[in-house]
Amino acid sequence: MANILVVDDELGIRDLLSEVLSDEGHTVELAENAAQARAARQNSRPDLVLLDIWMPDTDGVTLLKEWRGSGQLTMPVIMMSGHATIDTAVEATRIGAQAFLEKPITLQKLLKTVGQALASIQPVTRSAAADPATLPRAAGLGSPGSAAADFAAGAAATIVSQPLPLVVDLGPQGQQVFELDKPLRDARDAFEKAYFEFHLAKEGGSMTRVAEKTGLERTHLYRKLKQLGVDLSRARRGNNAQIP
Repeated sequence: MANILVVDDELGIRDLLSEVLSDEGHTVELAENAAQARAARQNSRPDLVLLDIWMPDTDGVTLLKEWRGSGQLTMPVIMMSGHATIDTAVEATRIGAQAFLEKPITLQKLLKTVGQALASIQPVTRSAAADPATLPRAAGLGSPGSAAADFAAGAAATIVSQPLPLVVDLGPQGQQVFELDKPLRDARDAFEKAYFEFHLAKEGGSMTRVAEKTGLERTHLYRKLKQLGVDLSRARRGNNAQIP
């Protein structure tokens, strides 16, 4: 997961982006103006910056130019604005911005753009994944040439060349097959959907018990289920709950 800096003068935008990105497992730092953004860039060295264009002290494009001129534009920057013109977006891209998000930002667009920006930092190839030299040695796999290392290398090569499905036993609900040869987010969404559907069925549709079982706040649970496309009719019948 990544360390992401969100720079926006609107409290509601900062809180919303922080909540969504934190739910995805990222560490999020917030700044409400250019001064705070400069300090965060210097101290925490973020992997990615979400930068609003219109801010009261120094606008985002000016800050982007400043980072580029001082050699500090070493991370992807995604510009955000609800009022920017096409010319402004083009200018930001020429300066070095990775992408541009127009407000209001949809959840799907945000996660897709962030994922693409982070993927550009350190692209992983299949050949690298199958290279025994890239396998962790500190995890008890042994030294190169050992039986454990040779087995791990062979297993990695097999997984890369012939992706195998993951079969999960869901008890009374039967088995579900998850395809591993797909983008991480798609595979994770499929597993999470099955995970929550399993607990909904197990707890008789009780959202309170599912929230306790999964360790999520009820509000976050409703949002997550809606995002994953889980059928909430059973939960609504059981609890008469409303999605916030």
